[in-house]
Amino acid sequence: MSAQALVAALGWTLLDFLWQGAMIGVETALALFALRRARPQARYLVLCLGLLACVIWPAFSLVQRLGEAAGGGGFGPLAGMQGGAGAAGAGWEGLVRAHLAWIVLGWAACAGALGLRMAAGLLWIRRAARGKGDPAWQARLDRLAGEFGIGRAVRLRVVEHLASPLTAGWWRPVVLVPASLVSGMSPHLLEALLAHELAHVKRHDYLVNLCQNVAEALLFYHPVVWWLSHRIRVERELIADDIAARTLGEPRRLALALSELEKLQFSTHHLAQAANGGDLMSRIKRLLRPDAKASNWKAAIPALGLAAMSVAVFAQAAPAAPSKADTTAIADFASCAKPHYPEQELKQNHEGTVTMQFRVGVDGRVKESKLSQSSGYPALDEAALTALVKCRFYPARTAGQPVEDWTQVKYVWVSK
Repeated sequence: MSAQALVAALGWTLLDFLWQGAMIGVETALALFALRRARPQARYLVLCLGLLACVIWPAFSLVQRLGEAAGGGGFGPLAGMQGGAGAAGAGWEGLVRAHLAWIVLGWAACAGALGLRMAAGLLWIRRAARGKGDPAWQARLDRLAGEFGIGRAVRLRVVEHLASPLTAGWWRPVVLVPASLVSGMSPHLLEALLAHELAHVKRHDYLVNLCQNVAEALLFYHPVVWWLSHRIRVERELIADDIAARTLGEPRRLALALSELEKLQFSTHHLAQAANGGDLMSRIKRLLRPDAKASNWKAAIPALGLAAMSVAVFAQAAPAAPSKADTTAIADFASCAKPHYPEQELKQNHEGTVTMQFRVGVDGRVKESKLSQSSGYPALDEAALTALVKCRFYPARTAGQPVEDWTQVKYVWVSK
């Protein structure tokens, strides 16, 4: 088989996938609509089958074209229908055929770049997996792995400059934990995040995610592939949340851990990378009120739009005084701007943690605020209080009904 025939077969296969992928996307979207109130496992299965079809269909088409080329047959778009295409069809087909080599070359260059990026990520994970561990947290992880019924050894490594916990490896799984969480998060909540990661290990999610990355690299030019892959990750996080909450027996504990994770990312005064799984707002609300989505699925649409506009959306809100509320108020940072670092304080590298208390009404608005603990610099205290008092909150709830309650929020000023 000549190189020209190989390029032609590959080029027409790539072009045909434009309509093939669109058909798969429409069918998958219809299936998801029918399963909108089903468990995330059902939607996850449909999405995985859709992405698998995106890989198998063009692969089958390519093999078929290569077989026809080896047998001396011709091939092109919509094979068998070209005879009646007319002059117009011949014109556009001839134009595409004349530039087919450039199309394949451009695809190969982009796919190769994405492949190199994936390889660099795998190398980074491999180096991180050889880093330092924490004996105390390793012991906790081993105990949790036993509760999950995981027989294999799961390593834990503490990593600098990581936004959120990450699970890697299938044969020898490793959980990478940001150093900032080990030092800055309550052990009780960090353990809940580790339980979420162990749910991924139990389900071999890393292997599925690796296959997704390959599909994204090969079929990068089709938006349906990226949509399917994104939705797979969203549903995967929901499934892991369910498994972790069921094993811990405390859905609210995992919800608070997720909101604490976003608070730590938000309060460092740096642009934080979004945590895997995307919409933490929906995940937290789902853990706290699991029946809300089933009763009215349309209610999630405004929340999704709001989450897409935010850089980091949640901060943990623990009550400042004993409360009878079932859930605490949680700040929605999509509704307010980040505090502005006072120029004079920034020049002098003044840093510190401000602790504030807010009385949140049933409408989610702040009715009263006060400083609980100063950062040591009045200008930083005032800047944080002035900005965060404008935030909207998800009010505390008792028996499912919103109630007025006090909540506490911390903001960490970091000048570097």
